[in-house]
Amino acid sequence: MKIFFDNHGHQVDFTCKAEFGDAWHVLVLTRWNEQWVVTRHKVRGLEFPGGKREKGETIEEAAVREVYEETGGKVASLLFLGQYRVHAVSGLFIKSIYFAELSELVEKDDYLETEGPVLLDKLPDCLEADSKYSFIMRDEVIPLSIERLRHIQPNYKL
Repeated sequence: MKIFFDNHGHQVDFTCKAEFGDAWHVLVLTRWNEQWVVTRHKVRGLEFPGGKREKGETIEEAAVREVYEETGGKVASLLFLGQYRVHAVSGLFIKSIYFAELSELVEKDDYLETEGPVLLDKLPDCLEADSKYSFIMRDEVIPLSIERLRHIQPNYKL
C-alpha cells in the first residue's frame, strides 16, 4: 500500500488489491485506437471517466456505464488495477480503478456533466503541474495506476 496526500490535503491510501471493501466510486483509465480517452468535465477540466455506482449496480457495471455516459465509449475489456481510499473531511470514500480498452467510440447528443471525449496520444509527463487537468488527475493515483497496468500487461503499448 502507498500513502500520500492529495491536492486538498486528504490522506489517500492506494492499493493494487480490492482490500478496502465495497467501493461506491469508480475511475476508469480508457484507451481506444492506441490513444488515451479522457473527458472534459464542465467544471473540473480533463479527467478519466468515472463516478458513483448506482443502487443495484456492480462496480464493474458502473465502470462500463460511466465510460459510455461521459465519452460514448463502448468497453471491450475491463481490467481491475486497484483501489484508493480517501480520508476526506466528510468521511472515507473508496474508489475502484479499472483500465478499459474500448471497441467503439460513438458520438452522443448528451455527455451529462461532461463535454464528451478528448483523445490524447500521450499523457503529460507532469500531470500535477498542468491546470487544464482535473484535480482528480493531479495526484499520485494516475501514475500509480499506469505503473500497475505496465506491471500487469508489460507488452501493452501505452
